[in-house]
Amino acid sequence: MAQILEYLSYPFVRYAVIVGVLIALCSSLLGVTLVLKRFSFIGDGLSHVAFGAVAAAAAMKLTDQTVLVLPVTVLSAVLLLRTGKRAKVKGDAMIAMISVSALALGYLLMHLFPVSGNVSGDVCTTLFGSTSILTLTAADVRLCAWLSAAVLVLFVLFYHRIFAVTFDEDFSQATGMRADRYNMLIAVLVAAVVVLAMNLVGSLLISALVIFPALSAMRLFRSFLSVTVCSAVLSVVCAVLGMAVSILAGTPVGATVVAVDAAAFLVCYVIGAVRGV
Repeated sequence: MAQILEYLSYPFVRYAVIVGVLIALCSSLLGVTLVLKRFSFIGDGLSHVAFGAVAAAAAMKLTDQTVLVLPVTVLSAVLLLRTGKRAKVKGDAMIAMISVSALALGYLLMHLFPVSGNVSGDVCTTLFGSTSILTLTAADVRLCAWLSAAVLVLFVLFYHRIFAVTFDEDFSQATGMRADRYNMLIAVLVAAVVVLAMNLVGSLLISALVIFPALSAMRLFRSFLSVTVCSAVLSVVCAVLGMAVSILAGTPVGATVVAVDAAAFLVCYVIGAVRGV
């Protein structure tokens, strides 16, 4: 405990904890909706799009990669949802095409326009995360705080509508609600969370950060509100614990956080089985 408090005396560690908590909170709230709507694949697809955008931003020598990565990821989320029902290539096939194309393009750009002499290291850092979250600046923390606040405010503001389209989209449309509009809102919020989470867990592990807390909470509770609150609490606790273990043991931050989330799911699964939930 004393060692943890000593580490927290350093600003870069406090920045990492703040960003980690904000990302965990936002991703867990949206994760419940994504799991219930069978939209889990969207987070995975968007994370691959974000990888390609990061590579393009690096090739363009942009100092602030978010300027390119965030708009590209949001636009991809909108296009995926808007064209999903009318396109000839639908569902998981469209996601697979976009994911593979974005990964291939990103990897190709990193080889053609390397930002350092270690291309393999750059790729692994982007895909699986690294200790880059421990090099965050105050400006990075402010940007994360603003984006997280926007996600949280929009989720709370439209909570009842998100609840309605999550459980019965057809009935919501029948009552006059613009379900497509709120599905689009969900996609945009997920895109924002994906961009935020890349610093913490990398593009390949983002889906775990979104999905694991929701699945864990569903093993313990039945109501949407209870599952959402439990998912948020579990996600934040796992993120803090994962970062603490990573700092003390010197393990990769993203992989450690996801490993803690996976362990929490196993514990919740056992508890749920015992309780019969």
